[in-house]
Amino acid sequence: MNAFSSSPLPNIPQSNLPKVVIIGAGFAGLKLARMLSKKPFQVILLDKNNYHQFQPLFYQVATAGLEPSAISFPLRKIFHHTKNVIFRMCEVKSIDHSLNRVFTDAGYLTYDYLVLAMGADTNYFGSTTIANFSSPMKTVSEALYIRNKIISNYEKAINIQKLEDRRSLMNVVIVGGGPTGVELAGAMAELRNNVLPKDYPELSFKNMKVVLIEAGPALLASMSEEAKSHALKYLEKLGVEVLLGTLVENYDGKSVHLKGKDPIETQTLLWAAGIKPNHIEGLDSSCYAKNGRIIVDQFSRIRGSQTIFALGDLSLMETEDYPKGHPQVAQVALQQAKNLGKNLPLIHDDKTPSAFRYKDLGSMATVGRKLAVVDLPFVKFQGILAWITWLFVHLMAILGVKNKLLIFLDWSWNYLSFDPSLRLLIKPKYVKESERKELIEEK
Repeated sequence: MNAFSSSPLPNIPQSNLPKVVIIGAGFAGLKLARMLSKKPFQVILLDKNNYHQFQPLFYQVATAGLEPSAISFPLRKIFHHTKNVIFRMCEVKSIDHSLNRVFTDAGYLTYDYLVLAMGADTNYFGSTTIANFSSPMKTVSEALYIRNKIISNYEKAINIQKLEDRRSLMNVVIVGGGPTGVELAGAMAELRNNVLPKDYPELSFKNMKVVLIEAGPALLASMSEEAKSHALKYLEKLGVEVLLGTLVENYDGKSVHLKGKDPIETQTLLWAAGIKPNHIEGLDSSCYAKNGRIIVDQFSRIRGSQTIFALGDLSLMETEDYPKGHPQVAQVALQQAKNLGKNLPLIHDDKTPSAFRYKDLGSMATVGRKLAVVDLPFVKFQGILAWITWLFVHLMAILGVKNKLLIFLDWSWNYLSFDPSLRLLIKPKYVKESERKELIEEK
């Protein structure tokens, strides 16, 4: 038992309702909490942040297209009028299923049903140097860090006389040819082609490389051949150097070392090459598959338990259609959460629950302005219509009317002017301990 767990989590209202504890307020956790908001359960939602993050648009924050607040939504606001849902910001440390307890850095909670929905984190495939020097993009704060890093590099480059000394500051290398990598590469290329030369006329952006590296034979591995070929064509049209079948061996903060190819100088390596499930202490090793995902049955229950469930990226549900588990995408998480939201009242009443069946609604990726690829179950299309479809789907998926309006206005301005206006270098100020005490005494 950790040092933080010696007392119960304070200020949790007493209730005679069965208690459902949900760990993680991503797509799956939030969807489930909303599904249970008017059902006879006390729902306690735990997350280390007090906001929900819309991951598909992180790359737009990283490339100065959107403000972080536009793709984040306060969790407490969602449940203003929902008496049976309680949110607590804390970090979960471990669980003890023999006691039905969740241990956090603020105290412990007992539960009747526990739902693990912590999602996944960046996978560096065992390389500590890549983990230390590259920039991941799994949170809105990491996306904001990338934005600051890119802008800071150009502010530094403009004060350097020699072209060869600027090269590593100006080049941007992205690893991972999935939707995130493709979207990042396209957005960075458009910044280089149309925006940065206006901000830094003293720099020659013909010498700036935007490189996308993919270990596999094609981009967008899970999409159709039409989508793969069009995405590659669009990126090359934008001037992105795409390296397929290329392995990254190491990165030292200055050069990306590739297997069988010349290294690339860069101080900006954006890592989008894979994800790994977030881990929690307290589950038996038999609950985990080799890839770290938690094995669940067709009702999302983890192996050996009737009261603990896992959803989304960290769960592995083997079915006839998906013998290696479902894809780690938002739609799977949302649909699993919806199914569990319907099943929990049935399970509690000892009725037969419904097995989960994934309905593939399609995939899409945007490559740049008026360039996107869309694979729907009944049709596949590319170009400007795909781009408009991508805009509409993502705009509708954002929480909050204000957020939708802000994003619509930002996108409209960026489309009309081709000049995103969020290129601000805002650095958090470090306050010394002595200054902090003085500020507290003044208050």
